[in-house]
Amino acid sequence: MTVTLAEEVALLSLDDASGAAKEQSSAGWAVAGGILLELAMAGRVTVSDGRLAVTDPTPTGNALLDGRLARLEEWTRRKSPRKVADWLTKDQSKAVAATVESLCERGLVVEERGKVLGLFPVRRYPEADGSVERELRARLTSVVVHGMEPDDRTSGLVALLHAAKLDRLAFPDIPRKLVAPRMAKIAEGQWAGDGVREAIRNMQAAMVAITAATAATVVL
Repeated sequence: MTVTLAEEVALLSLDDASGAAKEQSSAGWAVAGGILLELAMAGRVTVSDGRLAVTDPTPTGNALLDGRLARLEEWTRRKSPRKVADWLTKDQSKAVAATVESLCERGLVVEERGKVLGLFPVRRYPEADGSVERELRARLTSVVVHGMEPDDRTSGLVALLHAAKLDRLAFPDIPRKLVAPRMAKIAEGQWAGDGVREAIRNMQAAMVAITAATAATVVL
């Protein structure tokens, strides 16, 4: 089963048993960034100097990506190019909801509804089919821990995880200092065309800035 980068990030962030979201804020930025990177790799958008533009609004055939592409095309039509950070901030929550819905439709997770303290409604998404996530974690381990050469998509995923400081989601049992240098090297590697390399650099910078601003707000 082929899943998108956004769905891979979401699978890593959802606890298999409880379905609770881990590293929820940072994972959300990575999910939104994953969709944008997929669209860049598919030649639908370009990202340059921290700004993005839709260059081809033609549907990709993937419902998750096409839903975000239509929304992005409408947003950039009013003013183009737009800042990457502005789009990630605007679309993050909706991108996460659409991505989790896609995982449910694929039968990879199942939605469970409940209430916290008997009052506040909550939704959780425990694992229904773990085969995709197991393959995903094995692929990440082979590339980051064992040094195998990554393909373009795996490189993109590693770059997203590294930019959002989500090393622990992918490698919960390995100290960060043992995986972070390799992830950084992959993220900076010559793994795709110039346009996509610039796209991931811009999205990394945007996510790092947003994550830092969010952390500062929490501290204050």
